[in-house]
Amino acid sequence: MNNTNKNRVRRFITSTVVVSAALGLTGCASIVSGTNQVVSVQTVTPTGDVGGATCKLENEKGVYYVTTPGTVTVHRAYGDMNVKCEKAGFTPALATFKSSTKGMLAGNILFGGVIGAGVDAASGAAYDYPNLFQVMMGYGAGDAASAAVTTAAVSTAAVSTAAVNNGTP
Repeated sequence: MNNTNKNRVRRFITSTVVVSAALGLTGCASIVSGTNQVVSVQTVTPTGDVGGATCKLENEKGVYYVTTPGTVTVHRAYGDMNVKCEKAGFTPALATFKSSTKGMLAGNILFGGVIGAGVDAASGAAYDYPNLFQVMMGYGAGDAASAAVTTAAVSTAAVSTAAVNNGTP
């Protein structure tokens, strides 16, 4: 084999090793779904949707803002997503949404990609939040009339349901 062919073979082997190493050091979830996720945020009361609330979402990877109803791109993380929504006439609403581990992380571990599993876990790509965050808004003192109407509507619905369940008209 002459020197030109030997150099080609060396370059091919070197390139193959470099590409294989690069792929081996990335995680499956990082490649498939990335480290970001789009979530929808909706604010509600017992009687329906409440639009126009300003919400702050926060996890260990960052802080994100959205006006409801709306969507926002968040960075996936192991930790919970804390959400605080505010709107005039309502008390601030607080909610926490759990992060869940994706099945791809187990696939990384089973098929020898321990390094890839570590990359996915560290980057957040191994985790998912629910696609929809529904945040229950409360009524503030400035909106007592609406709160009374809502309480009456919920009470009436509860009495009607109880009457049907008991077999009485």
